[in-house]
Amino acid sequence: MSLIKSVSVGNGDMFYINHGTSNFTIIDCCLCSDNKDKIIEEIETLSAGKNIIRFISTSMDNDHIRGLKELDDNLGLLNFYVVKNEAKKNDDNEDFKRYTSLMNSDKAYYISKGCKRKYMNESGEKTGSSGINILWPITDNKHFKEALQIAKDGGSPNNISPIFTYTLTDCVKVMWLGDLEFDFMEKIRNEIDFPEVDILFAPHHGRESGKIPTVLLEKMMPKLIVIGEAPSEFLNYYSPYNTITQNSAGDIIFNCYDNKVDVFASSKSYSIPHLTDNKLSNDHNAYYKGTLYTNR
Repeated sequence: MSLIKSVSVGNGDMFYINHGTSNFTIIDCCLCSDNKDKIIEEIETLSAGKNIIRFISTSMDNDHIRGLKELDDNLGLLNFYVVKNEAKKNDDNEDFKRYTSLMNSDKAYYISKGCKRKYMNESGEKTGSSGINILWPITDNKHFKEALQIAKDGGSPNNISPIFTYTLTDCVKVMWLGDLEFDFMEKIRNEIDFPEVDILFAPHHGRESGKIPTVLLEKMMPKLIVIGEAPSEFLNYYSPYNTITQNSAGDIIFNCYDNKVDVFASSKSYSIPHLTDNKLSNDHNAYYKGTLYTNR
């Protein structure tokens, strides 16, 4: 059993996975004065006693690292997973400085396609695997090198985002694509063996600019696409796929076990009709919205 939470943070991204093993994974960070104390306390409580706490960074844009300094000051991040880069930013704020410091420290682990690491995707003596596998970047790929150079020159870092999956054996497969853009995904679509997935977090917060090409959606055949938080006029709603829109749902919680995922959301009124209603009680300080069967 494991629990995945997509945290409602406004226009930004933040997730965590409370693994059934002694792993705890945080993906991105977007904290502000209104939510930071609550979110940090929640993560501190849930990760207490875990042997491995890792942070996976998909982007150094502010909507993915806001509050990173404060999160690191509280948790003392020892495992910082990041695509190695030399990105430049005009808004050289404290969070970007902390991002750069962590990336260039001995706490950093540079991720790339197929990389292996104990506890990330290999079991250790006392701590099992977290089930996280990196599909991208391929560091010698010409398109990736071009994206690295653009970021180094002060341009958009969107296309140096990693692609990775989380798999809970015999239960669920979930994918993240950071802030990748449509045109870039078109360029690399034949460079990666995209697997079928159950839950897909739409890149670039679900924006039209990050729309996943149809040919890739046909390969992945997602049972559920989560559209992140961004102004509604910029979103792509991925018709005819089954979706959850975080702008309306609020916090989204996926409780994963056996071959099913119970879905909860902090919005009481939000409904997800394409899920199976098993009449479960509300839990996790959220409202039960239905169950997704994965048949894995």
